[in-house]
Amino acid sequence: MAELIIYTDGASRGNPGPGGYGVVMMFGQHIKEFSAGFRKTTNNRMELLAVIIALESLTKKQIPVKIFTDSKYVVDSVEKKWLNGWLRTNFSGGKKNKDLWIRYAAIAKEFTVKFHWVKGHADNPYNNRCDLLATSAADDKANLGIDRVYEAENP
Repeated sequence: MAELIIYTDGASRGNPGPGGYGVVMMFGQHIKEFSAGFRKTTNNRMELLAVIIALESLTKKQIPVKIFTDSKYVVDSVEKKWLNGWLRTNFSGGKKNKDLWIRYAAIAKEFTVKFHWVKGHADNPYNNRCDLLATSAADDKANLGIDRVYEAENP
């Protein structure tokens, strides 16, 4: 049986600044790519949003998913169970990106997710492709969306 492999990356031009995410999903011989950009956001938000969008795009639930990312922020938050503590304490202490972590937690329950860290800007062609998708989306000034939560919290 083929396994679902997802590569994700996020980028921002300035932190905060224009940002974007990129996703490459592979199942057997099938490959799907997508990306989007936002006018004002952060790199960490885009790293996490890439994972969320990838999972939300899946129609089949309760399947194992391997996610490869160069974001230690995302990998460690999930794999080291930091997110569990944040959820338990309702993000006391002012943890950043609460809106996205809550969104991630809701969708992740539908899958068996395992994160794998990969070195960014190295020799992994899928990570490099995600980086290109993310940076291109961040640079596409004509099509930048609004990260409403981030902009409301950081006028």
